[in-house]
Amino acid sequence: MPHPIRIGVGGWTYEPWRGTFFPEGLRQADELRFVSRALTAIEVNGTFYRTQTPATFRKWARQTPDGFMFTLKAPRYVTTRRELAGTKESIQRFLGSGLEELGPKLGPINWQFPPNKAFDSADLAGFLDLLPDRLNGLPLRHAIEPRHESFHAPAFGALLADRGIAVVQATDGDYPEIDAATAPFAYLRLMGTQEGEALGYPASKLDRWTTRLRKIAKDRDVFAFVISGHKAANPAAAQALIQRLA
Repeated sequence: MPHPIRIGVGGWTYEPWRGTFFPEGLRQADELRFVSRALTAIEVNGTFYRTQTPATFRKWARQTPDGFMFTLKAPRYVTTRRELAGTKESIQRFLGSGLEELGPKLGPINWQFPPNKAFDSADLAGFLDLLPDRLNGLPLRHAIEPRHESFHAPAFGALLADRGIAVVQATDGDYPEIDAATAPFAYLRLMGTQEGEALGYPASKLDRWTTRLRKIAKDRDVFAFVISGHKAANPAAAQALIQRLA
């Protein structure tokens, strides 16, 4: 039986989506409720920039239906540090900010490194050892998003596979795409939507992505987010993929 495939976009607060993706007149306070019924997951960008509160995570959980999932971008005060292995207290501060309030709606955490962060095996191993697999009894899943070509290294995949941590596969964009099955789930960021395409991608490309995601789902849960590119079209691309996969 195939594994679940969840499709979404990055965030839900974006003015150009109002009146296009969001119906005219929809209250801003109701946008998450709308998104969570049109898509099946969201990658939260706000957690990258600032610490959230337990009340915020609790509100998100209450506004969304069963089965919907949030992936969280880990905070930049962790991932942009020169020495990742020395971030224990910062990681604990993030994990202690109330993530467990999402309960079963908590998806993977995306630890996105800056483009100038090169692969350092010892430092990365020390960092990965700081990532717990549970939070107050709630299972945690972690994914690493490298943005430097040096991560195209067998040692990188081996470090992740030893710990069941995924590599974020950045596709159709400017960053290195590393396709390695190192965890029981896959995490993809589709970054190539184009202006002038009503659905972000040509129909043929959407069909190819549908086939590719189904193939991955034979072995792993899938989280795929239409990110960056021509952002105004990203919800349409995500919905088109959901329809094809159905």
